[in-house]
Amino acid sequence: MEITETFEASVQLRRSGDALGTRLGLVILWSADEPERVGEVALAPDDRPGATYLLGRAEASGDDPAPRLEWARQRPGLVTLTGPLRSPRLSRTQLAVELGQGVLHLDNRGRSPLLLGGREVQRATLAPDDVVVLARVAVFMCVRRPAAIAPADPPLPLHPFGDADADGIVGEDPLTWALRARVAFVAGRNAHVLVRGPSGTGKELVAQAVHRHSARGRRALVARNAATFPETLIDAELFGNARNFPNTGTPERPGLVGEADGGTLFLDEFAELPQPLQAHLLRVLDGGEYSRLGEAAARRADFRLIAATNRSEQALKDDVLARLPLRLELAGLGERRADIPLIARHILRRLARADPLLARRFFPDGDPARPPRVSWRLIEQLASHRFTTHVRELESLLWRAMTASTGDTVDVADPADEPHVFADMSHEPRPAGGRSPDRSDSLADTAPPAPAPPGLDPLTIPPDVIQRCLDRHEGRQEPVWRELGLSSRHVLTRLVRRYNLQVRGRGGA
Repeated sequence: MEITETFEASVQLRRSGDALGTRLGLVILWSADEPERVGEVALAPDDRPGATYLLGRAEASGDDPAPRLEWARQRPGLVTLTGPLRSPRLSRTQLAVELGQGVLHLDNRGRSPLLLGGREVQRATLAPDDVVVLARVAVFMCVRRPAAIAPADPPLPLHPFGDADADGIVGEDPLTWALRARVAFVAGRNAHVLVRGPSGTGKELVAQAVHRHSARGRRALVARNAATFPETLIDAELFGNARNFPNTGTPERPGLVGEADGGTLFLDEFAELPQPLQAHLLRVLDGGEYSRLGEAAARRADFRLIAATNRSEQALKDDVLARLPLRLELAGLGERRADIPLIARHILRRLARADPLLARRFFPDGDPARPPRVSWRLIEQLASHRFTTHVRELESLLWRAMTASTGDTVDVADPADEPHVFADMSHEPRPAGGRSPDRSDSLADTAPPAPAPPGLDPLTIPPDVIQRCLDRHEGRQEPVWRELGLSSRHVLTRLVRRYNLQVRGRGGA
């Protein structure tokens, strides 16, 4: 039975609108027996270092030596408690979760093995975005989140948990809900809009949502890639031309602005227009006034421009930027990693609806409405992958995984066969044949780390010192992080990513 608590009265807000009180916790990325629970989160009630909580199959009882973390579904102004995971492979008390300084210390007390970086460990220390696996049960990610997502005003419509909303936006991360709230606000205004975000983050999807929910939603949405405008014909493309101009027999063309009259004009890759060409839009953005080529009289169009780019604002002419007062910033997948499994599921469903063979092979009963069969290894690697083209890249990786899969489950290729599909420093390579590492090797992860110098800030270590240490130890992470005095190998992984260092030799990915 679900217990729902509303936090509208209790959530305190900063002036910026962010909920006070972030908490460390775990989010479900994969569940063998309850895939519908992907995206649920269990947050520690407070941030007191040393506080310990339990996770497992059992409900909370008076006999527990410590309080239990509770799984919940977070929505704006709403938290729905969903009870413990119910997998029969999960012990009644599987994990003890102790709060540290910005980290979680996990102690495995149950029968399901705990895997970190592909190796079985008894204890694991997780910083936000680190991933840990309970073998054959679940994949978790450490997160730091608001204790509750601030309620939206007006309230946002709620869709089935984990599914795409009515606009096709997928995700339950607080950043995704913040985007939905900003889209709703921008849609209700009439000013021109600039949408910025890395390639593959869904800028056109967001533009469609803004148009759909605006007062112009029943009129046309005219979309064009601005990078395709010929420099000598930009006025003709935007504003059209009179009949028989410039040559006899030339048909009359309304231009993009004329087509969008009463509706919305979406120009993708807007910053690819050279700044002198951007200036052609200044007058029409001010009051809608423009002239077709070959006509002396001015025309007026009532339209809204939504411009999108993956470049910085400096790529836009200042005068144009000033005429795009509403801004939407889209986060990359690296900023909302907990949404990656949900987006992957959405992509697989879309592909299966168009391809019955994929549906029969990877979905129970061939039904794309049900969760696809996806391996925990795939989810673990996708959640730790460094994306550059984001959702497009995620779809490409899913295609590679489906191509490499030999059974009825979408799985990763064996690194020995295809080593570069999911190459990432955060993963130790599996031995050839996919066997688990030898037990004697995995003991190194459970040995107590060498004490780090008090107050050591990892960012004070020069990158060249880290690189020389990596080279000296042939890329093996264990001796490197100990020699550098870091708190764990995960800190080393983040430093390697931050400075784009090279990991050569036996320990390299």
